[in-house]
Amino acid sequence: MTLPKSIRVGIDENGLGPRLGPLVVTAVWAETWGTGAERAQRRPRGGLRLRLGDSKKLARFGDATLGEAWARAISARSSSRVPDTPEPLIRALSLDTTDTLRSPCPEGHADQCWSTADEKFAADPELVSQVERDLARLDEQGVRVLEAACVLVCARRLNDAAARGVSRFDLDLHAMERLALFSRDRVGCDVVATCGKVGGFDYYPAAFGPMQGWRHAVSVEGRARSEYAVPGLGRIAFVRDADDSHLLVCMASLVGKWVREVLMARVVRYHRAVDPNLVEASGYHDPVTARFIAASRLSRKKRGLPDDCFERQAVGVRH
Repeated sequence: MTLPKSIRVGIDENGLGPRLGPLVVTAVWAETWGTGAERAQRRPRGGLRLRLGDSKKLARFGDATLGEAWARAISARSSSRVPDTPEPLIRALSLDTTDTLRSPCPEGHADQCWSTADEKFAADPELVSQVERDLARLDEQGVRVLEAACVLVCARRLNDAAARGVSRFDLDLHAMERLALFSRDRVGCDVVATCGKVGGFDYYPAAFGPMQGWRHAVSVEGRARSEYAVPGLGRIAFVRDADDSHLLVCMASLVGKWVREVLMARVVRYHRAVDPNLVEASGYHDPVTARFIAASRLSRKKRGLPDDCFERQAVGVRH
Protein backbone atom coordinates (compact mmCIF):
# COMPACT_ATOMS: atom_id res chain seq x y z
CA MET A 1 0.00 0.00 0.00
CA THR A 2 1.31 3.46 -0.93
CA LEU A 3 1.29 5.84 2.00
CA PRO A 4 -0.36 9.23 1.29
CA LYS A 5 1.66 12.40 1.05
CA SER A 6 1.78 14.59 4.14
CA ILE A 7 3.32 17.87 5.23
CA ARG A 8 5.80 17.83 8.10
CA VAL A 9 7.01 21.03 9.78
CA GLY A 10 9.99 21.59 12.06
CA ILE A 11 10.09 24.73 14.26
CA ASP A 12 12.76 25.96 16.67
CA GLU A 13 14.01 29.10 18.38
CA ASN A 14 17.38 30.80 18.52
CA GLY A 15 18.23 33.52 21.01
CA LEU A 16 15.64 32.87 23.70
CA GLY A 17 17.97 33.63 26.60
CA PRO A 18 20.57 36.26 25.53
CA ARG A 19 20.99 39.76 26.93
CA LEU A 20 21.18 41.41 23.48
CA GLY A 21 19.77 40.88 20.02
CA PRO A 22 16.54 39.38 18.74
CA LEU A 23 14.65 36.20 19.39
CA VAL A 24 14.42 34.31 16.08
CA VAL A 25 11.89 31.50 15.62
CA THR A 26 12.16 29.52 12.40
CA ALA A 27 10.10 26.90 10.58
CA VAL A 28 11.02 24.57 7.73
CA TRP A 29 8.37 22.44 6.08
CA ALA A 30 8.51 19.53 3.67
CA GLU A 31 6.23 17.34 1.63
CA THR A 32 6.77 13.70 2.57
CA TRP A 33 5.70 10.39 1.07
CA GLY A 34 6.46 6.71 1.59
CA THR A 35 8.97 6.34 4.40
CA GLY A 36 9.81 10.05 4.15
CA ALA A 37 7.34 11.03 6.87
CA GLU A 38 9.23 8.91 9.37
CA ARG A 39 12.61 10.05 8.05
CA ALA A 40 11.65 13.73 8.39
CA GLN A 41 11.02 13.19 12.08
CA ARG A 42 14.23 11.28 12.82
CA ARG A 43 17.78 12.35 13.61
CA PRO A 44 19.80 12.95 10.42
CA ARG A 45 22.09 10.03 9.60
CA GLY A 46 25.34 9.29 7.79
CA GLY A 47 27.23 12.10 6.08
CA LEU A 48 24.21 14.37 6.44
CA ARG A 49 24.79 14.34 10.19
CA LEU A 50 27.94 16.40 9.60
CA ARG A 51 25.85 19.23 8.16
CA LEU A 52 22.51 18.84 9.93
CA GLY A 53 22.15 18.58 13.68
CA ASP A 54 22.02 20.66 16.83
CA SER A 55 22.95 24.22 15.79
CA LYS A 56 24.72 24.71 19.13
CA LYS A 57 27.18 21.98 18.08
CA LEU A 58 27.49 22.71 14.35
CA ALA A 59 27.60 26.52 14.42
CA ARG A 60 29.55 28.76 16.77
CA PHE A 61 29.66 32.48 17.41
CA GLY A 62 31.19 34.21 14.43
CA ASP A 63 30.67 31.28 12.06
CA ALA A 64 27.10 30.44 11.09
CA THR A 65 27.99 29.68 7.48
CA LEU A 66 26.38 26.24 7.64
CA GLY A 67 23.04 27.82 8.56
CA GLU A 68 23.53 30.34 5.78
CA ALA A 69 24.10 27.51 3.30
CA TRP A 70 20.85 25.82 4.33
CA ALA A 71 18.95 29.13 4.15
CA ARG A 72 20.29 29.85 0.66
CA ALA A 73 19.68 26.33 -0.65
CA ILE A 74 16.09 26.25 0.64
CA SER A 75 15.43 29.76 -0.71
CA ALA A 76 16.62 28.69 -4.16
CA ARG A 77 13.84 26.07 -4.16
CA SER A 78 11.03 28.43 -3.28
CA SER A 79 11.99 31.61 -5.16
CA SER A 80 12.74 32.41 -8.77
CA ARG A 81 15.13 35.16 -7.62
CA VAL A 82 18.06 33.95 -5.56
CA PRO A 83 19.29 36.73 -3.20
CA ASP A 84 22.94 37.72 -3.51
CA THR A 85 23.23 39.33 -0.05
CA PRO A 86 21.79 38.46 3.38
CA GLU A 87 19.21 41.28 3.62
CA PRO A 88 16.81 40.21 0.82
CA LEU A 89 17.00 36.61 2.02
CA ILE A 90 16.15 37.56 5.61
CA ARG A 91 13.38 39.82 4.31
CA ALA A 92 11.97 36.91 2.29
CA LEU A 93 12.13 34.60 5.30
CA SER A 94 10.39 37.03 7.68
CA LEU A 95 6.66 36.64 8.26
CA ASP A 96 6.48 40.36 9.03
CA THR A 97 7.09 43.19 6.60
CA THR A 98 10.04 45.54 6.87
CA ASP A 99 7.72 48.36 7.96
CA THR A 100 6.28 46.20 10.73
CA LEU A 101 9.72 45.16 11.94
CA ARG A 102 10.95 48.76 12.00
CA SER A 103 7.84 50.27 13.57
CA PRO A 104 9.10 50.19 17.21
CA CYS A 105 12.48 51.73 16.31
CA PRO A 106 13.24 55.08 18.01
CA GLU A 107 13.85 57.95 15.63
CA GLY A 108 17.43 58.03 14.42
CA HIS A 109 18.36 54.56 15.66
CA ALA A 110 16.78 52.12 13.20
CA ASP A 111 20.26 51.34 11.84
CA GLN A 112 21.12 49.51 15.07
CA CYS A 113 19.03 46.58 13.85
CA TRP A 114 18.46 47.21 10.17
CA SER A 115 21.60 48.67 8.61
CA THR A 116 22.93 46.32 5.94
CA ALA A 117 26.25 48.13 5.37
CA ASP A 118 29.07 45.78 4.35
CA GLU A 119 26.92 42.66 4.70
CA LYS A 120 27.70 39.78 2.39
CA PHE A 121 27.33 36.03 2.26
CA ALA A 122 30.15 34.09 3.91
CA ALA A 123 29.43 30.45 3.03
CA ASP A 124 31.77 28.85 0.53
CA PRO A 125 30.02 28.06 -2.79
CA GLU A 126 31.01 24.40 -2.44
CA LEU A 127 29.27 24.24 0.95
CA VAL A 128 26.09 25.66 -0.57
CA SER A 129 26.37 23.14 -3.43
CA GLN A 130 26.84 20.30 -0.94
CA VAL A 131 23.71 21.34 0.95
CA GLU A 132 21.81 21.50 -2.34
CA ARG A 133 22.93 17.92 -2.99
CA ASP A 134 21.76 16.98 0.51
CA LEU A 135 18.32 18.38 -0.30
CA ALA A 136 18.24 16.48 -3.59
CA ARG A 137 19.13 13.27 -1.74
CA LEU A 138 16.30 13.90 0.72
CA ASP A 139 13.96 14.29 -2.28
CA GLU A 140 14.92 10.76 -3.33
CA GLN A 141 14.15 9.54 0.19
CA GLY A 142 10.63 10.99 0.23
CA VAL A 143 11.35 14.32 1.96
CA ARG A 144 11.01 17.33 -0.33
CA VAL A 145 11.86 20.48 1.60
CA LEU A 146 9.57 23.25 0.35
CA GLU A 147 10.18 26.46 2.25
CA ALA A 148 11.42 28.20 5.40
CA ALA A 149 10.11 31.20 7.35
CA CYS A 150 11.06 33.18 10.46
CA VAL A 151 9.48 35.35 13.12
CA LEU A 152 11.85 38.06 14.37
CA VAL A 153 11.24 39.56 17.82
CA CYS A 154 13.56 42.49 18.62
CA ALA A 155 14.69 43.56 22.09
CA ARG A 156 12.15 46.42 22.15
CA ARG A 157 9.23 44.06 21.50
CA LEU A 158 10.56 41.62 24.09
CA ASN A 159 10.80 44.45 26.63
CA ASP A 160 7.38 45.87 25.78
CA ALA A 161 5.90 42.42 26.37
CA ALA A 162 7.88 41.93 29.60
CA ALA A 163 6.51 45.23 30.92
CA ARG A 164 3.00 43.79 30.38
CA GLY A 165 3.94 40.62 32.24
CA VAL A 166 4.34 38.56 29.06
CA SER A 167 7.51 36.47 29.15
CA ARG A 168 9.87 35.64 26.31
CA PHE A 169 8.67 32.03 26.64
CA ASP A 170 5.15 33.18 25.77
CA LEU A 171 6.43 35.12 22.76
CA ASP A 172 8.45 32.10 21.64
CA LEU A 173 5.37 29.88 21.82
CA HIS A 174 3.19 32.42 20.01
CA ALA A 175 5.78 32.71 17.22
CA MET A 176 5.77 28.93 16.88
CA GLU A 177 2.00 28.96 16.59
CA ARG A 178 2.15 31.66 13.91
CA LEU A 179 4.65 29.66 11.90
CA ALA A 180 2.68 26.43 12.17
CA LEU A 181 -0.49 28.20 11.01
CA PHE A 182 1.42 30.00 8.24
CA SER A 183 2.85 26.75 6.90
CA ARG A 184 -0.64 25.25 6.95
CA ASP A 185 -1.95 28.18 4.91
CA ARG A 186 0.95 27.94 2.45
CA VAL A 187 0.37 24.28 1.64
CA GLY A 188 -3.44 24.36 1.90
CA CYS A 189 -3.82 21.24 4.02
CA ASP A 190 -3.32 20.03 7.58
CA VAL A 191 0.27 19.69 8.80
CA VAL A 192 2.18 17.75 11.44
CA ALA A 193 4.32 20.32 13.23
CA THR A 194 7.13 19.49 15.66
CA CYS A 195 8.56 22.27 17.82
CA GLY A 196 11.38 22.44 20.31
CA LYS A 197 10.13 22.46 23.89
CA VAL A 198 9.31 25.95 25.13
CA GLY A 199 10.53 27.00 28.57
CA GLY A 200 10.08 23.57 30.10
CA PHE A 201 6.29 23.81 29.71
CA ASP A 202 4.38 20.54 29.93
CA TYR A 203 0.87 21.94 29.33
CA TYR A 204 0.54 24.35 26.42
CA PRO A 205 -3.06 25.28 25.49
CA ALA A 206 -3.52 27.70 28.41
CA ALA A 207 -0.51 29.66 27.13
CA PHE A 208 -1.51 29.66 23.46
CA GLY A 209 -1.71 33.03 21.72
CA PRO A 210 -2.80 32.78 18.06
CA MET A 211 -4.53 29.47 18.84
CA GLN A 212 -6.01 30.64 22.17
CA GLY A 213 -9.44 29.05 22.62
CA TRP A 214 -9.08 26.70 19.65
CA ARG A 215 -10.53 23.24 20.09
CA HIS A 216 -7.85 20.63 20.69
CA ALA A 217 -7.40 17.06 21.81
CA VAL A 218 -4.49 16.05 24.03
CA SER A 219 -2.41 13.16 22.71
CA VAL A 220 0.23 13.31 25.44
CA GLU A 221 1.51 15.91 27.90
CA GLY A 222 4.76 15.49 29.77
CA ARG A 223 8.34 16.55 30.27
CA ALA A 224 9.64 14.91 27.09
CA ARG A 225 6.75 15.54 24.73
CA SER A 226 3.45 17.42 24.63
CA GLU A 227 1.27 16.83 21.57
CA TYR A 228 -2.14 18.05 20.44
CA ALA A 229 -4.56 17.48 17.60
CA VAL A 230 -5.91 20.88 16.55
CA PRO A 231 -8.74 21.14 13.99
CA GLY A 232 -7.79 23.73 11.39
CA LEU A 233 -4.07 23.03 11.82
CA GLY A 234 -3.50 19.29 12.09
CA ARG A 235 -1.13 18.19 14.85
CA ILE A 236 1.44 20.11 16.85
CA ALA A 237 3.99 18.64 19.24
CA PHE A 238 6.56 20.21 21.55
CA VAL A 239 9.50 17.87 21.94
CA ARG A 240 12.54 18.03 24.23
CA ASP A 241 15.87 18.16 22.36
CA ALA A 242 14.10 18.19 19.02
CA ASP A 243 16.90 20.33 17.58
CA ASP A 244 19.16 17.27 17.81
CA SER A 245 16.68 14.50 17.01
CA HIS A 246 14.24 15.76 14.35
CA LEU A 247 15.57 16.41 10.84
CA LEU A 248 13.37 19.43 10.03
CA VAL A 249 13.79 20.99 13.47
CA CYS A 250 17.57 20.66 13.04
CA MET A 251 17.28 22.45 9.71
CA ALA A 252 15.12 25.24 11.17
CA SER A 253 17.53 25.69 14.07
CA LEU A 254 20.53 26.11 11.75
CA VAL A 255 18.72 28.63 9.54
CA GLY A 256 17.59 30.59 12.60
CA LYS A 257 21.11 30.53 14.04
CA TRP A 258 22.41 32.24 10.91
CA VAL A 259 19.60 34.84 10.87
CA ARG A 260 20.27 35.75 14.50
CA GLU A 261 24.03 36.00 13.87
CA VAL A 262 23.44 38.47 11.02
CA LEU A 263 21.06 40.59 13.09
CA MET A 264 23.26 40.55 16.19
CA ALA A 265 26.27 41.57 14.08
CA ARG A 266 24.32 44.66 13.03
CA VAL A 267 23.93 45.69 16.68
CA VAL A 268 27.65 45.31 17.30
CA ARG A 269 28.57 47.12 14.08
CA TYR A 270 26.29 50.06 14.94
CA HIS A 271 28.04 50.68 18.24
CA ARG A 272 31.56 49.95 17.04
CA ALA A 273 31.11 52.61 14.37
CA VAL A 274 31.21 55.11 17.25
CA ASP A 275 33.73 53.24 19.41
CA PRO A 276 35.98 50.86 17.43
CA ASN A 277 37.47 49.63 20.70
CA LEU A 278 34.27 47.79 21.57
CA VAL A 279 34.67 44.02 21.46
CA GLU A 280 32.78 41.69 19.11
CA ALA A 281 29.98 40.34 21.31
CA SER A 282 27.63 37.39 20.91
CA GLY A 283 24.85 38.98 22.97
CA TYR A 284 24.65 35.97 25.28
CA HIS A 285 25.35 35.84 29.02
CA ASP A 286 29.13 35.87 28.87
CA PRO A 287 31.94 38.18 30.04
CA VAL A 288 32.56 39.60 26.56
CA THR A 289 28.93 40.67 26.18
CA ALA A 290 28.97 42.11 29.70
CA ARG A 291 32.00 44.23 28.76
CA PHE A 292 30.32 45.35 25.54
CA ILE A 293 27.23 46.50 27.45
CA ALA A 294 29.26 48.34 30.07
CA ALA A 295 31.67 49.96 27.60
CA SER A 296 28.89 51.24 25.33
CA ARG A 297 26.72 52.65 28.12
CA LEU A 298 27.97 56.24 28.03
CA SER A 299 27.88 56.41 24.23
CA ARG A 300 24.34 55.05 24.15
CA LYS A 301 23.22 57.62 26.70
CA LYS A 302 24.81 60.50 24.77
CA ARG A 303 23.14 59.41 21.56
CA GLY A 304 19.75 59.00 23.23
CA LEU A 305 19.33 55.29 22.51
CA PRO A 306 16.68 53.94 24.92
CA ASP A 307 17.80 51.00 27.02
CA ASP A 308 14.60 49.20 26.02
CA CYS A 309 15.91 49.09 22.45
CA PHE A 310 19.20 47.59 23.51
CA GLU A 311 19.25 45.23 26.47
CA ARG A 312 16.48 42.83 27.42
CA GLN A 313 14.72 43.40 30.74
CA ALA A 314 13.06 40.99 33.14
CA VAL A 315 9.28 40.64 33.23
CA GLY A 316 7.70 43.59 35.01
CA VAL A 317 10.85 45.79 34.72
CA ARG A 318 10.90 48.96 32.62
CA HIS A 319 13.69 51.53 32.37
